[in-house]
Amino acid sequence: MTKPLCVVVGVGPGNGASFTRRFLRDGYRVAVLARDSTYLESLSTSLSECYPFPCDVRNTEELNGTLTSLTERLGPTSVLIYNAGAGEWRSPEETTVEGFESSWRTNALGLLVCSQAVLQDMKAQGHGNIVVIGATASKRGGATSTAFASAKAAQRSLAQSLARRLGPAGIHVSHLVIDGIIDLPRTRAKRPDTPDDFYLQPDDIADTVAQITQQPRSAWTFEVDLRPYKEKW
Repeated sequence: MTKPLCVVVGVGPGNGASFTRRFLRDGYRVAVLARDSTYLESLSTSLSECYPFPCDVRNTEELNGTLTSLTERLGPTSVLIYNAGAGEWRSPEETTVEGFESSWRTNALGLLVCSQAVLQDMKAQGHGNIVVIGATASKRGGATSTAFASAKAAQRSLAQSLARRLGPAGIHVSHLVIDGIIDLPRTRAKRPDTPDDFYLQPDDIADTVAQITQQPRSAWTFEVDLRPYKEKW
């Protein structure tokens, strides 16, 4: 029997790589999408049944073509994890039109396109999971997060619309609010004296995502906040 397929959109050495390893361990095949083709190739060559698909989610035509090729090659998607989340960080006075649009395309439009690409197969199967990796910025705008926060808020609202529409079809849509700094070499480099328990661990986030996708239908989670136990909120 063919293993189910998990598609991770937005894969780097942090959360994306951890999602990939966790779902491979849980018996899935995993397709990984990101702009960095070099990183995708290195990740896929180190992991069995991991398939790279270089793609820029901001380009709708390119994204649609990639998702079509992915489905033709690997079959229907059982779990979609939308982890793309870059954006411009500037004050309202300094926010650029290009940066604002790029943030919106990355966080909201890309999610819509990816969701639409997998819905028909998920409906036909009578089940599926769409997990959206959000941020605290989706709940409040900061003085210098004009573009990013508004895009994340749009993403969260879109996830709610998807959940309300698709739940009756057996498709579980969930949204994670990531409140804290992810433990990565580049974030460590900026804070060389910061203790370990300051950071969110990507593997622990991946554990939560896996648990959500395994929930019984009588008790589905829509939204969960994840933060280190010392995080002030």
